[in-house]
Amino acid sequence: MTVRAPFAASESHPLIELDQHVCAQSYAPLPVVANRAEGSWIWDTAGRSYLDMMSAYSAVSFGHGHPRLVAALTEQARRLSVTSRAIHSDQLAPFLSDLVRLTGMDLACPMNSGAEAVETAIKVARKWGHVVKGIPDGAAEIIVFDNNFHGRTTTIISFSSHQQYRAGFAPLTAGFRSLPFGDLEALRAAINPNTCAVLIEPIQGEGGVIVPPPGYLAGVRRLCDQHKVMLIADEIQTGLGRTGEVLAIHHEGVRPDGLCLGKALGGGLLPVSAFVATRELLGVIQPGDHGSTFGGNALAARVGREALAVLIDEQLPRRATEGGQTLRAVLDAAHHKAVVEVRGRGLMLGVQLVASIDAHQVVERLVQAGVVTKDTYGNTIRLSPPLNTDTADLQWGASRLLEVLDEFVDGAGGARKSAPVQVAATV
Repeated sequence: MTVRAPFAASESHPLIELDQHVCAQSYAPLPVVANRAEGSWIWDTAGRSYLDMMSAYSAVSFGHGHPRLVAALTEQARRLSVTSRAIHSDQLAPFLSDLVRLTGMDLACPMNSGAEAVETAIKVARKWGHVVKGIPDGAAEIIVFDNNFHGRTTTIISFSSHQQYRAGFAPLTAGFRSLPFGDLEALRAAINPNTCAVLIEPIQGEGGVIVPPPGYLAGVRRLCDQHKVMLIADEIQTGLGRTGEVLAIHHEGVRPDGLCLGKALGGGLLPVSAFVATRELLGVIQPGDHGSTFGGNALAARVGREALAVLIDEQLPRRATEGGQTLRAVLDAAHHKAVVEVRGRGLMLGVQLVASIDAHQVVERLVQAGVVTKDTYGNTIRLSPPLNTDTADLQWGASRLLEVLDEFVDGAGGARKSAPVQVAATV
């Protein structure tokens, strides 16, 4: 870390006002207008710096502007970017070869956004259920879990348990059954002859950074094997080193039949996703069944392949484990009365606050303290910085959180107005 100086809270910004005038208000961003980022730090238009403790929901797992990824992007962009899948490129097959080898799968279907990877998984699972398992066309059922988050397309929100995601968007898509997360007996009772797949997050991110009970994922695998059901892991947030393993499901030694990957796969530079699966599952897809104009383009493939190389070369799963231990050491030592629980794995942590303190108000105050992150369900604050964040920066960010929480406790459990904390700005 370098010399740091205090700064005041962000003032009203004309670009925020313009955003409110011309941009559909599907988000409620924090009042920061970024114009530069490097590593684990973001700078706004006034030159103030912020420690990034959310990594764009894990899309920036390798840090902002990683030199190797930027070099791959710029070099490839000069040569070849997009041709559509109407012809081959010299980048796609090598990228997918590395991807299936790293994940232990056989085939990959490249897409763009995480939601597209999930939609691909749903289509493939249904077709497998019909063609291989013999489920009547239109009768296949996929089991999902309460408080899930897999995206925001019409089909995906149809099995969300969050009412806001569904309200006003009917008619919704049938064919899903939602069960309590972590309850093996509920899953055992729900599987029936028309069940084609179980779609699960190894750790529920949007749901509050919820880690299932030990042995649960292995139990899900056994039940799927017993009933000839495909196990599909959504590792869009948890995958590619975030939890201390290449895949979060590897913590229990489980091999799924299919994987949804995204976010970090694009190296924080491009939207790159994929559904990766066994040949039995993904092999049911034939030309014309599915596709994407941009999915698997040469530019995305080059950046994605370099991202996988960086993941391994820089030992980022190990660094995630060590970084998580650093954050936990600071937070656990404080025994802060505002904190109910710190949970998660690696650098995917959630700090649940007592009910009398609003996590969203804490997040808003953290911006003034030079830390960017977001809250999620269960009155929980996310701590998911880039996997290569320096130890000193992790300690600093955790200390800023504790200092802000001190303010809320001193304010008798509610948000209080006060002068900004004296915070750091790299120079």
